[in-house]
Order: sequence, then structure tokens, then C-alpha cells
Amino acid sequence: MDLQNHVPVMIYDNKCYLCAKFAKIVNLFARGRLLIVGHYSDVGMKFKSEIFPQNYDSAKMFWFVDNKTAYGGRAALLPLIAHILTSKIKSFVQWDIQSSCSTECKTPKAVFLRSKSLFTNSEKIPLKD
Repeated sequence: MDLQNHVPVMIYDNKCYLCAKFAKIVNLFARGRLLIVGHYSDVGMKFKSEIFPQNYDSAKMFWFVDNKTAYGGRAALLPLIAHILTSKIKSFVQWDIQSSCSTECKTPKAVFLRSKSLFTNSEKIPLKD
């Protein structure tokens, strides 16, 4: 899969209830200007194989990927918001975002831990040309 033809893309943890809710909110505001895929979906796995080194645990945070850089966690918030506010091109179809979460990820403790994880984890990975 050619990553350059599908960016920008947001990769979220589709096994997490809170992450899926976050992805639904982003999808609502992006209105087709952003491809949103789950970490564990077939498309997400293909993107991750092109972006991340082998055996890299990318699922600990959501990622926003543009033409030059993959932004993870806290570092992804500003580029994601900037893209949503400034992009005019609508090229991606919106679809229903699914989550395969059990009830333990809907507890207040889980919400706190995921929110804490978002603000404590941050990473930028330059993409290969």
C-alpha cells in the first residue's frame, strides 16, 4: 500500500472504547478530509508496517501521519487540529468507527489512564522519502 497516496491518516486504537470515541469526534470534525483507521485493522496494519520499525509498539498512542512525519500522542494534537482547520480537500469517505472493547475499558480508571497516556506519550518519526 502506497502511504503517500493515502495521507493524511489518523491511526487509533480500535480495541479501546475511549479511543474509538475520540476517533468518532475527529471523524465528525474532519468531514472526509482525513483517513481514519484502527491499529488492528488490515489497513492500519499495512500503514504501520510502512511507518514503524519492526516490533515497535505503536498502539500505546494515536498517530497522525502527513507526507513527511508520523506524530504520536501529544505531538499529534496540534498537527491534527491544524489539518482539520486548514484543509479544503475532501477525498476520504467517512465510515462508522467500530470498537471491540469489553466493559473494563469503560471504567473511570481506564478513562483516566488513557487520558494520562495521551498527554505523557509523545513522539515524532520522520518518514522515508
